[in-house]
Amino acid sequence: MIELYLSKVTETSESEQAGKLYARVSYKQTMSVQDMAHHMAEHNTMFSEGSICGILIDFVKCVREMVLMGNTVKIDNLAIFKATVEANALEVLYDAQQDKTASATIGTLAEGAKTGPAVKVIKLLAQSTGDFTREELKKDVKLAWTDKTKAEIAAAKGEGSQSGSSTGADSGNGGGQGQGGGTGNITPGGGDDNGGGTGFDEG
Repeated sequence: MIELYLSKVTETSESEQAGKLYARVSYKQTMSVQDMAHHMAEHNTMFSEGSICGILIDFVKCVREMVLMGNTVKIDNLAIFKATVEANALEVLYDAQQDKTASATIGTLAEGAKTGPAVKVIKLLAQSTGDFTREELKKDVKLAWTDKTKAEIAAAKGEGSQSGSSTGADSGNGGGQGQGGGTGNITPGGGDDNGGGTGFDEG
């Protein structure tokens, strides 16, 4: 089950979202490779936790190796991993005055330069596939409010006294990003802290 809390856009914001409440995910913890290996070993598997952990570590290394070779790695029912770039805006392929050509390198384009490094930064793009697409997740996900948010809703309805501050994390939640509880102030914008579209964009 995924627990949600509500965050409020600052009232001083000039955007249309000012004062609006947006649902956010309250992450319980961050699962490491070791944590996942321990979890998998408890599923009546013939493999030990150590064996599973070793395989997962090697798998991650191989995914990175394949991505850096220019391959797209599709892990069925999870995600498609590939490298993507943020590019510099080059005006020409070759600048005769500076005797410079467009280069397939990473760097910052000098001020006033017409050509140079083609890439600002390279990063990993992970796009959901199979069981992790939006439509499939919508079929199976179960949502609920955190206890703190339930109390805030009850207080708003006059069904009880609201305890504690309206900002901060719910008890029992820690580790993951996007933590928090209640209607704390956030910067303008809706949707989940992790974004959407084509998946997770790291870097």
